[in-house]
Amino acid sequence: MTDKEIVLTPEGFKRLSEEIDYLASVRREEISERIKDAREFGDISENSEYNEAKNEQAKLEMRILKLEQKLRNARVLAAKEITTDTVGIGNLVTLKDVKAGDSYKYTMVSSAEADPSRQRLSSESPVGKAIMGRKAGETVRVTTPRGGIKYKIVSIKKG
Repeated sequence: MTDKEIVLTPEGFKRLSEEIDYLASVRREEISERIKDAREFGDISENSEYNEAKNEQAKLEMRILKLEQKLRNARVLAAKEITTDTVGIGNLVTLKDVKAGDSYKYTMVSSAEADPSRQRLSSESPVGKAIMGRKAGETVRVTTPRGGIKYKIVSIKKG
């Protein structure tokens, strides 16, 4: 696995740390109990409950390892690093679809923190790439699976 630096907001770093803590304590214990209970059913070679619990345990351990790797490679943005001159990670950006007139607000984050359902847009997404480093008032064209869309950057604020 490559050691690519991941830029995180303080909130993102905290959220990843909390997820690791939860998975390493609560979820590990729950799965351990399931494995223990499944062993009591008898022969584990033909025990589907046991096999399922062991598979879940393997997935959990892989998720914990991946999250720990992200935190090891993380650089947490300091508040003074977040400026509003151009779009960057940590900014709250308001975009307007030039054709449709719809407005959208996104907090720019790294791919490790992206969550479209919470309006947290990855700097590596098509829209994120198009607006990173741009100034308020600029118009950008984004190629999406549904075709090209033009967005005007209405405002850039600290997120």
